Amino acid sequence: MRALSARGVNYSTSPLLASKTPPWRSRFLVALVGLAFAGLLGRALYVQVIGTQFYQKQGEARYAHTVELPASRGRIVDRTGQVLAASVAVPSFWAIPKEVDADPEKRRALAKILGWSNAELERKLDPATKFVWLRRQADDSTAEGIKALGLKGIFQDREYKRKYPEGEAAAHVVGFTNIEERGQEGIELAFQKELQGRDGSRSVVRDRLGRVVEDIGDRIPAVNGRDIDLSVDSKVQFFAYQRIRDAVAENKAKAGSVVVLDVQTGEVLALANFPSYDPGERKNLSGAQLRNRALTDIFEPGSTMKPFIIAQALETGRVKPDTVISTAPHSVNINGWSPTDAHPHGDLSVEQVIQKSSNIGAVKIAMMMPAREEHELFTAIGLGQRPQLNFPGAITGKLRPYKSWRPIEQATMAYGYGLSASLFQLAHAYTIFARDGEIIPVTMTRKAPGEVVTGIKVFSPKTVVEVRHMLEMAAGPGGTAPQAMAAGYSVGGKSGTAHKQEGKGYAGNKYRSWFVGIAPISKPRIIVAVMVDEPSNGVYFGGAVAGPVFSQVVSQTLRLMGVQPDLEVKQQIVAKQQAVAVEESF
Repeated sequence: MRALSARGVNYSTSPLLASKTPPWRSRFLVALVGLAFAGLLGRALYVQVIGTQFYQKQGEARYAHTVELPASRGRIVDRTGQVLAASVAVPSFWAIPKEVDADPEKRRALAKILGWSNAELERKLDPATKFVWLRRQADDSTAEGIKALGLKGIFQDREYKRKYPEGEAAAHVVGFTNIEERGQEGIELAFQKELQGRDGSRSVVRDRLGRVVEDIGDRIPAVNGRDIDLSVDSKVQFFAYQRIRDAVAENKAKAGSVVVLDVQTGEVLALANFPSYDPGERKNLSGAQLRNRALTDIFEPGSTMKPFIIAQALETGRVKPDTVISTAPHSVNINGWSPTDAHPHGDLSVEQVIQKSSNIGAVKIAMMMPAREEHELFTAIGLGQRPQLNFPGAITGKLRPYKSWRPIEQATMAYGYGLSASLFQLAHAYTIFARDGEIIPVTMTRKAPGEVVTGIKVFSPKTVVEVRHMLEMAAGPGGTAPQAMAAGYSVGGKSGTAHKQEGKGYAGNKYRSWFVGIAPISKPRIIVAVMVDEPSNGVYFGGAVAGPVFSQVVSQTLRLMGVQPDLEVKQQIVAKQQAVAVEESF
């Protein structure tokens, strides 16, 4: 009994239970419970009333998404409606890494399809990453391979990819876009705002796998980009590209360019360069391929300047076509320097100065006028100024202020040394001789039928008719470029050959060769300018290197334009046979 009571406890007599609980303790506990309820009530009030908009957005973010509706980029088409650049829908693949199927064999197959190593794929599919692109704008074989694997966690979207049907022939005209379809070169860059359009959007509910369950809210439709109608004729462009490509190969040259202008409208019918590239496949491109040489490369234009000097002298009455100029060696001396010709000629009429391309004759005529007048002439034909053309890359060339000219510099500019211009600037300048003395604006976009084109008057029609006859002589028997004669069409133009600048001087064995001319000369319709850079196959004079390209492009272009021949082919064959002795000149 004693042991039992020892193990027991008499709680009724415990001093702890016998003591009274202090009133503050119970009040404190009640207060704590009350504060907890007040906090919950305040939180509920904040969530349901004050912060309701924020929490609704957070909730929607878990299931509601805005899907972009990409606008289709506008097409680029030639003057006949032939597509030069267009966007086509292609699949793009992305993944949520933590949801991608973990099957090792399938992952290895996916890496092989994508052209990645297994390690690279695993890095891309790091579970800590929420989103990763696997392949944007996938080609057909890649798309089919990815879809055939049926991997969970990989999703497909539609994007637009640019296609360029004319390939490298029109590359320097149309340019290209990046993967986001933003223009990077050419017309794609120049008309980015018009071509890009405006993307639309729609709000959707997606499940945890990213699948669209339903649409919510209003749909904003995409506005597609505007088509750009170019003045370029894709057939003329392709033929010009082929001819300059062949000429570069035949002459073992570094590069070449061709520009074709419609003299009635100022429209650019072709602008071709070689080397070129495929705008749709741009891996491992070099700067040489990307450069639009007809607009970006400047050079001393050589003898192509002589017709302008002669025209100014005719216009001011200083000479007439039959005025005799002595071109004997050392017949003119400028501060101890005497210009030379490739061959001695003796006395030449002003007409023959152009026909034979006499440097001495051009210098003598140029020195009849003050430096300021010569500078104003060059400015009037567009030298030293950026071409007013909505196209990237066109540059100004170099024409120093006349006040800084020395007499020797004024003299050398008469035959194209001491100033520089692009091939495009030369082609534009020659519109003066095709348009009865006015220089007209040029454009890469197609003009409306019947639109009247006016220019700035530089010479009188009488002067231009006289110079055109001289240009016809230069491109015929006894001239510097009989190779420029075109089957069925009368032509006129001027060849040019210049040593390339190298350091502070000129390279002794590096040349640029070109020819700029008009056809038909009896009723001008087109201007064709050809340049070949560094021909190294034994021939380098402009008439022999660039003249044949001019001839071929003229014949093909005029036939495509439906221009009737103005000469009998038999007469031209006889004339070419008679043109045995070709005048060669710088």
